[in-house]
Amino acid sequence: MTAHDVARLLPGIPRLRDLSRSMAVLEAVLSPDWSSRYHSFATGWSPGEEMASMCNGSGDEYSIVFSPAGAYVRGFAHEAPMSPYGNDGPWPGVLDSVPEIFRDCVREPAFCDEDGMPVVTACLWRASDDRHWRVGEIDHPDGVSDPDGAMYLFARLIDPSPEAFQRFAEDFYEVPVDLEAVRHVYALRPLTQAVVTALNADLSMEDLAEDLTAAGYPSVAG
Repeated sequence: MTAHDVARLLPGIPRLRDLSRSMAVLEAVLSPDWSSRYHSFATGWSPGEEMASMCNGSGDEYSIVFSPAGAYVRGFAHEAPMSPYGNDGPWPGVLDSVPEIFRDCVREPAFCDEDGMPVVTACLWRASDDRHWRVGEIDHPDGVSDPDGAMYLFARLIDPSPEAFQRFAEDFYEVPVDLEAVRHVYALRPLTQAVVTALNADLSMEDLAEDLTAAGYPSVAG
């Protein structure tokens, strides 16, 4: 699987945004320590833009910028054969076709290293009026099942089910994760103390106020 396969499976922009917000809120409940979370969401990342992000703490990450222009997806798998660090820069074709409306994302310092090189192995984009996700024309290395890391990086985005998140969270946090609570958040229903307690008995709604604001989560019910 490569970014081309992900492009066929990725939800549309509104669904992807909602999915990203849900995962960020669920992780805020499961992991009060922000630095230990995989998924985050920032409604105020920059003027007019929101960003969903994933970081596994081992060098793999993605960033999704949502803007009036559409959505730009950058993924980096540090051990992928298409890593820019093993090929004197981004793999040919990964960024070459990114349209002008997203070129600022390509150059964004947060997505580049200290020398200004884009840190990317997989890239997708979709304009707000586009019917499909787009990927550059890429000649992938032979004999590798996940050359750009896309299958691993975007696994929970191409399987946007509560069950997929439950499996991930139980494996990563090594605790039971209540599926009905996950379904509640995936449906973007107002968060309640009962749902929070089902996921983390030590956490209160007040503890989550900042995270809920950052994710733009729906108004909270008591």
